[in-house]
Amino acid sequence: MQRSARYLAALAVLALALGPALAEARPGGGFSSGSRGSRSYSPPPATRTIPNSTARPFDRTTTPETRPATPASPGMAGAAGAARPGGFFGGGFMAGMMGGLIGVGLGGLLFGNGLFGGIHGIGGILGLILQVVLVVWLVRFVMRKLRGRTQHAMAGGPRPGAVPGAKPAAAAAGSYARQMQDMRGPGGMGGGRAPTGTPVQVGQADFQAFERLLREVNEAWSRRDEAALSRLTTPEMAGYFAGDLRDLAARNWANETRDVRLEQGDLSEAWREGNTEYATVAMRFSLIDVTRDLGTGQVVEGDPQQRQTVAELWTFARQGGGAWRLSAIQQPN
Repeated sequence: MQRSARYLAALAVLALALGPALAEARPGGGFSSGSRGSRSYSPPPATRTIPNSTARPFDRTTTPETRPATPASPGMAGAAGAARPGGFFGGGFMAGMMGGLIGVGLGGLLFGNGLFGGIHGIGGILGLILQVVLVVWLVRFVMRKLRGRTQHAMAGGPRPGAVPGAKPAAAAAGSYARQMQDMRGPGGMGGGRAPTGTPVQVGQADFQAFERLLREVNEAWSRRDEAALSRLTTPEMAGYFAGDLRDLAARNWANETRDVRLEQGDLSEAWREGNTEYATVAMRFSLIDVTRDLGTGQVVEGDPQQRQTVAELWTFARQGGGAWRLSAIQQPN
């Protein structure tokens, strides 16, 4: 009984710890990725499709921030120093304590004595459940940190599929927050750096092209067709998609998004920078989103019979009046 309980608890820990890696395997992977030209660090205007939410700042982007640097106050410098983590848990006492808990807990779970002690009656089983929850929370925390580092960190050479020069998520989020603060400060919208570009008109044919790209990108993703994704997206987005597909393949998984239907779409903004036109569109669409094991065909995430509804902001770009290509996907906050 005790041995079975230990093994079941260990399986629960591993399954729940891997849960975040399974979520949102569709194109973009739930990240905000890509570039919106000079407006990459400016929040797109709200729309009826996503009315009460701003777009999350880019987790992955190759667009450098051109905003001039401002001197940091002593308070901000101290906060920045305090925010620097030393490893996953921030270093020092927390690192030792968390590492010790995970090591002792998992070791005890797998090699006897439960997680942090034996199982003695009902009280012991309830204690084991609480300990499993604690270890699951810690492991999920580590997985989130590790996943964020593998997606964003560029130190030690580029990750396969990553786009060289992609800006780390922390820097992007900080820049985004500074811009929002400037917009709320004295002078209102004029308080921050005004986005460049000339407004352009978007017609019915353009909206049809956006809807077609929504379907075609998902179809190419489901086929794992990197050549088609390269034709439909900018080189930056094609690089992100290629890396995400390789991450899935490394787990021997494949994600399929099919029967994509645009439920509602609204133009957020459209503008021109030099020879390039951009259009950011808020889209709410439904689809079947399923991740399968390539070896067994077993579903590891999603429901092949249940539609999901997703709201995202897609930015499209074209040069010289040519074909539109996907330039960015942003998640709403």
